Amino acid sequence: MTRRVVVTGVGLVCALGIGTDESWKNLVAGVSGIGPITHFDPAAFDCKIAGEVKNFDPFRWIEKKELKKMGRFIQLALAAADAAVKHADWKSEQSNLEEVGVYVSSGIGGFDIIEREHGKLLFGGPNKISPFFIPSAIVNLASGHISIRYGAKGPNSATATACSASAHAIGDSFKIIERGAADMMICGGTEATITPMGVGGFASMKALSTRNDDPATASRPFDADRDGFIVGEGAGILILESLEHATRRNAPILAEIVGYGMSGDAYHITQPVENGDGAFRVMRAALKDAKLSPDDISYVNAHGTSTPIGDVIETTAMKRLFGERAINKKLPVSSTKSMTGHLLGGAGGLEAGISVLALRDQILPPTINQFHADPKCDLDYVPNVARKATVDYALSNSFGFGGTNAALIFKRWPGK
Repeated sequence: MTRRVVVTGVGLVCALGIGTDESWKNLVAGVSGIGPITHFDPAAFDCKIAGEVKNFDPFRWIEKKELKKMGRFIQLALAAADAAVKHADWKSEQSNLEEVGVYVSSGIGGFDIIEREHGKLLFGGPNKISPFFIPSAIVNLASGHISIRYGAKGPNSATATACSASAHAIGDSFKIIERGAADMMICGGTEATITPMGVGGFASMKALSTRNDDPATASRPFDADRDGFIVGEGAGILILESLEHATRRNAPILAEIVGYGMSGDAYHITQPVENGDGAFRVMRAALKDAKLSPDDISYVNAHGTSTPIGDVIETTAMKRLFGERAINKKLPVSSTKSMTGHLLGGAGGLEAGISVLALRDQILPPTINQFHADPKCDLDYVPNVARKATVDYALSNSFGFGGTNAALIFKRWPGK
């Protein structure tokens, strides 16, 4: 018999806030977190704007002697994990720590560290490279540091599946608990790629918005005038527990996770298949896992990156899956990337957390910057203003380079 799995904590760190409450408040208010890049001088770059985490002081969570061992993506993950653990009201003595695991992913990892240490190599030679270079940069060290901090000795893993990475981490963690391989998982994702190479690389692909004179409106998913995505940074961490474990310690249950789907496009290294088949199949797989029909879904947190091609393809997939409900604007869909930017490997974790909070509060966060309708993107995108709604099931989409897709379904917790 498989076990039910619930969400007891959400930790969010993003351009809208350091912590869950601040981030959620600004999401519901429709605030944009996009602004000029300050992490480096962007004067020579086509794109000069991003979704930076503002006023982040790592010393709130990390001792000075430890900080040199961590890229920014690890620092953000530790801050989000702290928020999630506190949100879940979890103490290590409440669990058998051999049954507590960590699964925190990233698309790229320590880009900032790689660039810094490569500069040392070029200008000072190999003896200048830090002995902490490798553990500061590799993707799985976010999970490693979190497990050390909380003494979590259960499953410990990380995926690097591009922009689906943290959705895969949450889905895999769901299945780990469901099959009885752990009682609790600290899971999600983190990313910090607002660096010269990160921004320059995406800009060279012509993937980024160049609306530098108006950062707040630059990320406009599904809008006719969208011109590319905005790089964001941050982390989204969930606490998943078996229902038995959560009940035993009287945890505050926020939602239940009931479905997880995976698929591959098998089409192109960076573009989704044009008919949306990969997106359609991953949503269908999540529904099958949850034993639900498309009509059961009350809200979709879309991948919605604000790219001209990607938004049309996701819309096409949703029309195919949800049929007349989507076409007749009876299914609310929003892209919170319009406010946070695109966290790449951290996006799925952030947006899964947002979906859980939407279920908890019965509020749909908006897609801001909806100014001009695109005839090819004609669903109900919850334009510009949050909306009260009855939400029983929320679906969160994540699609990544290489055609790797993930979808998660969460259920409103009725208190039983």
